[in-house]
Amino acid sequence: MPMPLHVVLYQPEIPQNTGNIARTCAAVGAVLHLIHPLGFYLTDRHLRRAGMDYWHLVEVHEHASWEAFREAYPDLRLWLTSTRGSRRYVDADFREGDALVFGPESRGLPEELLAAYPGQDLRIPMLPGRRSLNLSSAVAVVVYEAIRQIRPAWF
Repeated sequence: MPMPLHVVLYQPEIPQNTGNIARTCAAVGAVLHLIHPLGFYLTDRHLRRAGMDYWHLVEVHEHASWEAFREAYPDLRLWLTSTRGSRRYVDADFREGDALVFGPESRGLPEELLAAYPGQDLRIPMLPGRRSLNLSSAVAVVVYEAIRQIRPAWF
């Protein structure tokens, strides 16, 4: 049974991270959305290698911009993940069909995007002085918490 989640990468920069995230999406049946501009080409060998032989198992959608994504999927409930998030990811009440949004590796999600969705911004707790987790690790952490809540029988 596919996992009814959407993973949204806003302007991802590193092909290996996106490939690893595609594998995570394949493992749980999540839909992967890529918001342009991308920091790589979809034909990049590092992207393909990191995704290994899972690409045919992932539903991938590309969007020219954030606005194009929202126009195509206006009803998705969004959870935006940021080191500046207002609450811990484990305190979110994930539901089927939710979209988990992650920003680019070098700068994270823009402030104006976070401000547009008050109360829907999440963080992964870390010790003081730590900047962030690797993007593919952060996606896996939040995706599996969402699955734990939505489909506890999987655990």
